[in-house]
Amino acid sequence: MSAVIDSNNEPILIRNIENGIARLTLNRPDQYNALSKQLLTELQTHLDSISSDESVRVVILNANGKAFCAGHDLKEMRSSEDREFHQALFQQCGQMMQTIASMPQPVIAQVNGIATAAGCQLVAQCDLAVASDISRFAVSGINVGLFCSTPAVPLSRNMHRKQAMQMLLTGDFIDAKTARDYGLINQLTSVEDLDVETSTLAEKIAAKSPLAIRIGKPMFYQQLNMGLDKAYDYAGNAMACNMDSEDAREGIDAFIEKRNPNWRGC
Repeated sequence: MSAVIDSNNEPILIRNIENGIARLTLNRPDQYNALSKQLLTELQTHLDSISSDESVRVVILNANGKAFCAGHDLKEMRSSEDREFHQALFQQCGQMMQTIASMPQPVIAQVNGIATAAGCQLVAQCDLAVASDISRFAVSGINVGLFCSTPAVPLSRNMHRKQAMQMLLTGDFIDAKTARDYGLINQLTSVEDLDVETSTLAEKIAAKSPLAIRIGKPMFYQQLNMGLDKAYDYAGNAMACNMDSEDAREGIDAFIEKRNPNWRGC
């Protein structure tokens, strides 16, 4: 798989897979890891590849430099007055975000520094997020006359409606503690401990039944949009399917026999 190289002869996205954990590292530090069309394409390519790789249990999405992600590349966006260009760009970004939600592996955002606009959207779209205590978050498009409509989609699904709307209408930054209180991130840690804390969370998930997670993640997102009765029917069918699996039988037997399970993934 060939990598896209930037003007400094560095790949704009770095991929590493070890012990069932894939790390995708945004690597445009001089541009605050802005989501250019090329970077969106790279992310889409690698997420698609990882989705079909059963050896990968968890994905960590992090970034090099002082920022996690500053959103879309504004210079690239202003390079064209063509509405079709802009529509295609936002559709491309939306497709990549939906891939994060639909892929079978949990995706953890490891945030250090600012995450603004589509960068905050990226954090909100990941299944889990761990952030350093210096991280800050904003959907700041409103400050340049652009309401962050697409970031509003996952933001409003992570936070209380009025908190999300305040961020969208003001463009103000919130700190990492506030982001945790609002439900945008799961864990808050020091810069020094960020990598260890994120890796610990990823390893804990990677040790669980891969089949159970492959059943559970799509179930979680599908039931959110259902009424209570349909949600219970859907979840009950998913759980019955899960219960009929070799992994569930092995897990229950291991619990009864007080030993570690040997997941078979089927």
